[in-house]
Amino acid sequence: MTALGISDPTGPSGPRGPLGEIDFGTAPWLGGGDASDVVVSSRVRLARNVASFRFVGRSSAEDRLAVLDMLRSRLGGDEILPGRRSAWLDVHQLTRLERALLVERHLISPQHARGQSVSVAEGGVDPRAVVVSLPDEGVSIMVNEEDHLRLQAIRPGLTLSAALDDLESVDDGIEASIDYAYSARFGYLTACPTNVGTGARMSVMLHLPALRILGEIEKVKRAASDMALAVRGFWGEGSEAEGDFYQISNQTTLGKSERETLDELERVIVPKVVDYERRAREQLMSRRGLMLEDTVFRALGVLQHARRMKTGEAMQRLSEVRLGASLGQLSEPTLDEISQLLIVIHPAHLQRAVGRTLTQDERRTERATLLRSRLAPAR
Repeated sequence: MTALGISDPTGPSGPRGPLGEIDFGTAPWLGGGDASDVVVSSRVRLARNVASFRFVGRSSAEDRLAVLDMLRSRLGGDEILPGRRSAWLDVHQLTRLERALLVERHLISPQHARGQSVSVAEGGVDPRAVVVSLPDEGVSIMVNEEDHLRLQAIRPGLTLSAALDDLESVDDGIEASIDYAYSARFGYLTACPTNVGTGARMSVMLHLPALRILGEIEKVKRAASDMALAVRGFWGEGSEAEGDFYQISNQTTLGKSERETLDELERVIVPKVVDYERRAREQLMSRRGLMLEDTVFRALGVLQHARRMKTGEAMQRLSEVRLGASLGQLSEPTLDEISQLLIVIHPAHLQRAVGRTLTQDERRTERATLLRSRLAPAR
């Protein structure tokens, strides 16, 4: 135990407690939903801070522990997520593997997994937590990330409206018992100035292989930039695209309501990108159909027979097979089955599956083994 009364176990172990209830072989928010041939998932995040407490980046570990204890009493019960069970997880008490599993499942951010820099005098650990809805994982609430609270709702397909409805209900429930840091002039006050206002970030993960093949992806990025949108990779901020998966999100939270931002993304911008990608796919089928079919079946063959596989190659091959499935070139695996693999091929999930720490070389072998078992051709 530390001076703060918090233990900090390290090293990989099997999931325990509430983590043991998560099916790490699937991810509920992958597969299905509107426009699922192009749109993988939709996510809404709200940044909130508690009034009368210093923001996380300017606070001590003792301050953050006080915030943690206060929020635990408000968020620790199932009533915060009506109709669902929830689990409170002290992130600082999880092993490195368990934290990595939550990052790979998009339930916490890499920053939240790392925590703030804390001195030995302050206890050596950074008090932080996450509340996760179970078993659907559709809502998570990070405590003491960049802000005191980061509320997130994630759903499959183009479903931003449903995600926002989910989150507004949770946000209202929290605000009924907690005073948020709020300005009548500026709106919700946040650690990062770009989040001031609504504190809302809305993002859609898109699969855009045809636009990349035709060399049109840079046009999408430029157009997004002109509309004050951010285009990021599979893991969000600071990440590059893996397997032609991109996240498009708003960058402006001041001067527009949550609904205005949502309507612009869900009804105008994202449908245009979806249509652009679908037309690119049609163009590939009509002009380079044999080349595309060859690419798809070569990728499937590699996934079904390879003995070693890097993460980047696995993502690229799954992207190619997913494109083929969306165009009806494959009857199996299905689009949903392929989408589920996008999470479970990553390092923490592989190590959880085998129950031990793996070297990089061992992970490549286990990844290939997993893909062969999940994509084995029908006999």
